[in-house]
Amino acid sequence: MLLKCLMLILAVFAFTGCQTSPSNKSAKQTTPALPHSEIITLSEGDVLKVSFPSSANLDTTQQIRRDGKIFLPLVGDVQAAGETPDELQQNLVKLYAPQISSKEVIVAVESSAFPVYVTGCVIRPGKVSSDKPMTALEAIMEAGGFDYEKANLRNVRVIRLENGVSKNYTLNLKAALNGEEDKPFYLEPSDIVFVPEKFSWF
Repeated sequence: MLLKCLMLILAVFAFTGCQTSPSNKSAKQTTPALPHSEIITLSEGDVLKVSFPSSANLDTTQQIRRDGKIFLPLVGDVQAAGETPDELQQNLVKLYAPQISSKEVIVAVESSAFPVYVTGCVIRPGKVSSDKPMTALEAIMEAGGFDYEKANLRNVRVIRLENGVSKNYTLNLKAALNGEEDKPFYLEPSDIVFVPEKFSWF
């Protein structure tokens, strides 16, 4: 009798083990959507490839200058920084309308870089450029790191222009350097990272 019970239990396990779990099946059918990428706004340092399908002799690759402009054949300086690639493309179609037969201009971003500025108690203050997201701590390291004899690591400030208004963010980077869990502060183009002196009033 005991042997029959054991055989019955094993048979039940074998049967249920071969079935597909409903939750696994539904998980395969539901694929999370990829997040939409943000609209690219061109900025100083970006390298653009401008192509003219009907006039290949006008094709050019340009880096956006510090004044936010690029120089193009026949039309001269054109504002690029602050525009999206599509907006710049439409503007170029208008500018080149009298010059080319086809109303087609293609603007492609070859590489993207944005500047931030690091000042105060760092080894090499000045402009730092990056072609990928950069935190305030990474920008300071790119500037040679802190001047540890003078730097106040607990009150590092990021100065950012938002909608024409200057805003200040205070960061405690000493905590990050000590290995404490802290959310990274990512910089935006033209942010200023200021490392004050110890015991300063800033």
